Amino acid sequence: MQTKNIICLLVVSLTVALLAGGCNSQQQYDDVKLRNQSQQQRIDELESQLNVTKLKLTQTEKQLAELQASSAADIDALNKKIEALQNDITKKEELIKTLQASLGGAVLPPELASELLKFAAENPDMVTFDEATGMVKFKSDLLFEKGSDVVAPQAAELMKKLSEIINSKAAEGFDVIIVGHTDDIPIKKSDTMTMHPTNWHLSVHRAIAVEKLMESEGVKPTRLGVKGYGEYRPLEANEAGKKGNAKNRRVEIYLVPAGK
Repeated sequence: MQTKNIICLLVVSLTVALLAGGCNSQQQYDDVKLRNQSQQQRIDELESQLNVTKLKLTQTEKQLAELQASSAADIDALNKKIEALQNDITKKEELIKTLQASLGGAVLPPELASELLKFAAENPDMVTFDEATGMVKFKSDLLFEKGSDVVAPQAAELMKKLSEIINSKAAEGFDVIIVGHTDDIPIKKSDTMTMHPTNWHLSVHRAIAVEKLMESEGVKPTRLGVKGYGEYRPLEANEAGKKGNAKNRRVEIYLVPAGK
């Protein structure tokens, strides 16, 4: 009888320990996720500031080239401004690397991250995936015709595959933010301007087109959000004379914790 009581006591103790361990594990995961969200917001802000500084540097270098015949004092002032901007870029890049390195683990669950990595690896010419930020990036030149918000057939097939991943159990705790970007080439064609008067309009309309497509593939609209930044968050400086840069024409899709 005494042996039976001892066995029962051991079973109860082990069960309590396992339950307590599970709670601690979930709390640790939640803490890491919240810390990552705050850290990632800071990284996003810094990257935006970095892009603005790079644009200023390009503009200043252009001014310097145009002032070759000007006074030595003007050229010296511009050289100092360029040096200051370059130093600012270096500091921001180093800070971004430091913050990224201190992120406490992956933003997405391993199963979901694995599916998205596989998706990007199968479509390397059109898609990239950043596991640290939970971002899937599409090249707009392959998603849309120039000046259009109609999704190309090949891209529609990719969106269908991505929607399947987003509808999977692994992603059920995440919402989707779709962000459109353009280069700095202004809208000029009259028929295009009727639909998309500015790059602001075009970037948002493209994000909405992707949203509608994902919704048609079964992703609940309550999980979807759209943004458009026009030409104002470039990855690289556009060419002089409003000639753009293909790398700046893109659609980014972020997976974020539901309700955030």
